[in-house]
Amino acid sequence: MATAEPRVPGRRALRALLLTVAVFSFACDACKKVIFNVPPKLEADKIVGRVNLKECLRSADLIQSGDPDFRVLDDGSVYTASPVVLSDEKRSFTIWLSDTKTQTQKEIKVLLEHQKKVLRKRHTKEAVLRRSKRRWAPIPCSMLENSLGPFPLFLQQVQSDAAQNYTIFYSISGRGVDQEPLNLFFIERDTGNLYCTRPVDREEYDVFDLIAYASTADGYSADLPLPLPIRVEDENDNHPIFTEAIYNFEVPESSKLGTTVGVVCATDRDEPDTMHTRLKYSILEQTPRSPGLFSVHPSTGVITTVTHYLDRETVDKYSLIMKVQDMDGQNFGLVGTSTCIITVKDSNDNAPTFKQNTYEASVEENAYNVEILRIPIEDKDLINTANWRANFTILKGNENEHFKISTDKETNEGVLYVVKPLNYEENHQVILEIGVGNEAPFTRDVALRMTTMNRALVTVHVRDQDEGPECSPAAQYIRITENAAVGSKINGYKAYDPETKSSNHLRYKKLNDPKGWITIDEISGSIITSKILDREAMAPRNELYNITVLAIDQDGKSCTGTLAVSIEDMNDNPPEVLQSYVTVCKPKMKYTDISAVDPDEPIHGAPFYFSLANTSPETNKIWTLTKVNAVLLTLVCGVVGAKKRKGFPEDLAQQNLIISNTEAPGDDKVCSANGFMTQTVNNSGQGFCGTMGSGVKNGGQETIEMVKGGHQTLESCRGTGHHHTLDSCRGGPTEVDNCRYTYSEWHSFTQPRLGEKLHLCNQNEDHVPSQDYVLTYNYEGRGSPAGSVGCCSEKQEEDGLDFLNNLGAKFTTLAETCTKR
Repeated sequence: MATAEPRVPGRRALRALLLTVAVFSFACDACKKVIFNVPPKLEADKIVGRVNLKECLRSADLIQSGDPDFRVLDDGSVYTASPVVLSDEKRSFTIWLSDTKTQTQKEIKVLLEHQKKVLRKRHTKEAVLRRSKRRWAPIPCSMLENSLGPFPLFLQQVQSDAAQNYTIFYSISGRGVDQEPLNLFFIERDTGNLYCTRPVDREEYDVFDLIAYASTADGYSADLPLPLPIRVEDENDNHPIFTEAIYNFEVPESSKLGTTVGVVCATDRDEPDTMHTRLKYSILEQTPRSPGLFSVHPSTGVITTVTHYLDRETVDKYSLIMKVQDMDGQNFGLVGTSTCIITVKDSNDNAPTFKQNTYEASVEENAYNVEILRIPIEDKDLINTANWRANFTILKGNENEHFKISTDKETNEGVLYVVKPLNYEENHQVILEIGVGNEAPFTRDVALRMTTMNRALVTVHVRDQDEGPECSPAAQYIRITENAAVGSKINGYKAYDPETKSSNHLRYKKLNDPKGWITIDEISGSIITSKILDREAMAPRNELYNITVLAIDQDGKSCTGTLAVSIEDMNDNPPEVLQSYVTVCKPKMKYTDISAVDPDEPIHGAPFYFSLANTSPETNKIWTLTKVNAVLLTLVCGVVGAKKRKGFPEDLAQQNLIISNTEAPGDDKVCSANGFMTQTVNNSGQGFCGTMGSGVKNGGQETIEMVKGGHQTLESCRGTGHHHTLDSCRGGPTEVDNCRYTYSEWHSFTQPRLGEKLHLCNQNEDHVPSQDYVLTYNYEGRGSPAGSVGCCSEKQEEDGLDFLNNLGAKFTTLAETCTKR
């Protein structure tokens, strides 16, 4: 009778079967004898029991069975190798354990026994007696899936203790009896023998929870219903299956030894945590076959590299046939397969190389933005990737930045350009050193192997070209003294022929001369003054005078340069007093400052010498000049009416419309510009004022005209034709009748103007009253000894009232007063 391939049940089946056959082992003498209780008949590939190999010889690496009908697995499980019938009640064999390293050997005696079934007779006509306690005595039951029979297959006998005293009838219910799958189990009514009618698939039904009943002939329940689970023991009848028919993984070619490529996984429908589902992975085949580059972990399915070097340029794709086998990979385990495609990704492990070491190119001088050479390279990395695309660099020879190199994205060639004109006369040829790399960095291994960048030499020949004259430097400087005589000849701009380094045969023309001061000699380029040069006529004065010159060669080619002329200063300008006139009024205003400037250079300027034009004793008694610094002096009024010393007042701080002199009695003093007394004059009985006007110039100095206090008329005040202060006519008795204008005329002229100014002042402030000393002046009558203010406000001298434009906030009160009137 032929036998099928051995099939080994799992752990759950082992536990159930050991309970079923009442396995006993003697742990204290495990190496001597193990007893298994078994049925008289055993099918092939059925578990008999398990021995504890570790307690006998933990280091055993060789296990052998003394009976060919039985085999022993590594975990100590004992299986039938073929169908076994126990003709006698007992059968024994030996298990040998060996440690080949230490040459140690031990043996285990295995004894198989079978037990006969005994049926007790039951008495059926006894009276029913109630018992305080009833109990059942079923043995846990299990059956093997896919059993071959014969059917009906006896499973076990169910017995009730009540059968000792009564006639008991047995029945069952549950899935497999009166529920799907129907009629799978039945029980003999009288004996309690439980049978299965056909094979069962554990993957469909792993347990049947039946309920057993025991009752008397009259229907009395002799015991409570008994739960009777029947477990279906697993058989290794399912092949492991990979989760994917085809796996696709990628790995960089620069991967190191042990790099994880991917993970494969398989499932098995058999019972978990048994040998039937203990899977082991392996690689059946690799394409290309050699060399073996990958391995798989037998338990986890993790695929890793087993080499330091993957070369995409040699093989860019591998195909692996993956195998998975249950029973922990033993040869009788079931097998599943799958395909794994591994693509090797490109890494920058190949440096670009030049096809030759030297190249030559040529270009005309003065040409620029032109392509002069294409340099091809080779790179084995994946085309059109950053690992393949080249980066070119000019390492040497381009210090003056005449060249540029870029990469043609289509051909990966280096394209060399001239971007700044070359000069044949300076250099007939240029040697460039070109380097090449990739856009992506090299892998570490390649970077370590490369001591220097791949390089090539390019010799660029410069072709000569007729360039025309060269104006270099673009700006040339000369010096000319101002006021130089017309016709003076000075060296001018010089250009040269770059090929001959000579200025011969060049002609010059003037393109621009801002003031037309010079002409240019066409042959020599020298310049000739055609006008008197005036340094002070330039604006700004210290700037260079630029002349644009054109140089032309015999072929009509030209260049343009600038002749920058520095005009040297001469002392040809007298100093000038800045003020056209100044006014000094006594007593509050005691001095004024006079400034002078000189348009010449500072060396011809300050310090200046100041003096009064009229140096008569009378003038010297009244006026003094005090030097403040090199460009500035102070004109001091000599008579000051005051009772005690005090410095010169600041008229701006007083903020009066018109400065009035003090008429109080006291000693008059002559003070210097710094406010200290210089001399005393015995003419305190009369006040006076003076005006420095723009009258007659004498040697660059303006005369100072004095109007002395005393018997003066208004006409004499107006005699100079210039503006005067309010007190310019103050002094002794004055003939008012002789003045040209009457008070009414002066009043009608000044009153509207003063009112307008004060009104504007009032509109621009916060209307805060100020303590001011400005009062309204009334007409004092004809012939008043005080004189009239009309002489200070002539109609033709409206500029004399310009100070009204600068009135401050303190005039608000006066403005309001005038407005109300």
